[in-house]
Amino acid sequence: MATRSNIGILNQDGTVNYIYCHFDGYPEHNGSILNKHYTTEGKVRMLIDLGDISVLGEDIGEKQDFNNRVKGTCLAYGRDRGEDNIEARTCSYVDYTKEYFEEYVYLFIPGEGWKMRAYGTNYWTELDNVLKQIEI
Repeated sequence: MATRSNIGILNQDGTVNYIYCHFDGYPEHNGSILNKHYTTEGKVRMLIDLGDISVLGEDIGEKQDFNNRVKGTCLAYGRDRGEDNIEARTCSYVDYTKEYFEEYVYLFIPGEGWKMRAYGTNYWTELDNVLKQIEI
């Protein structure tokens, strides 16, 4: 069963670019990977440029066989399976914080780091603090 998440970055103009990730969206997995391996604005933007992904990896990686994933790399619907209409989306910050269907939503704020929200909450939490509480 999938634990879905959105992964976004706040732009200077107040908009958010974001992608959907189908698997392992919980903080112990995607949150930990984002916090450890996607720590610069440049690397986060490279991730967002992949478009929607099936699995988040420690590395963005190269084109691969979707059915024979290279362990530790991102598995992207467009790059690796050739799907269309999977590009990153852009919305206002306010819209990104509204009700969503994914279990977790992550937001990278350049100069500040990662924040997250769990489904059903109406506030952002520092991802570092969440990971410390669950001892990741």
